[in-house]
Amino acid sequence: MAFLTLQEVRNKARSKTSTGLESREALNRQFQFDSISPDKTYDIFLSHAFLDAEAIYGLKITLEEAGFSVYVDWYEDSHLDRGEVTKETAVVIRKRMQSCKTLIFAITENSEDSKWMLWELGYFDGLKSKVAVLGLTENSEDSFHGQEFLELYPFVQRYGFSLYLDDPFESLKDWVKR
Repeated sequence: MAFLTLQEVRNKARSKTSTGLESREALNRQFQFDSISPDKTYDIFLSHAFLDAEAIYGLKITLEEAGFSVYVDWYEDSHLDRGEVTKETAVVIRKRMQSCKTLIFAITENSEDSKWMLWELGYFDGLKSKVAVLGLTENSEDSFHGQEFLELYPFVQRYGFSLYLDDPFESLKDWVKR
């Protein structure tokens, strides 16, 4: 099995934006007029570092093409200020997590600097205990060296053209459904 690469998800994002926008501000402006129902449910809450906006947008597209509905905060709730930790933002994020079946914890080099990811992981694990880790690496064959506690959760990897969990070996689609 292999990891998804940063380059492939960035390329996916660029293929969906008409001008190949790279900044999170440009991506955010592109989607700020989307109207998303506050009661919508999702298969996946995508926990990520805001600095990885382009790669995360590409990962969102990849997961949606695989048949999943995916919540990304700055896409659906562009009014949130993810740069600051506030009670108001936490209320919205909690409500969104309650409307998601699973959480995928997308790890990159920027993850350790995220103000929200560990809080999201802890809250969701306590809420639903349905968490998986997806490492985005430079090379699909790279080994992943993250924080030790992440080894408590299954990792999402690519096997052929599909996504699977490594432990236990199960398709992402089956895991989300159960």
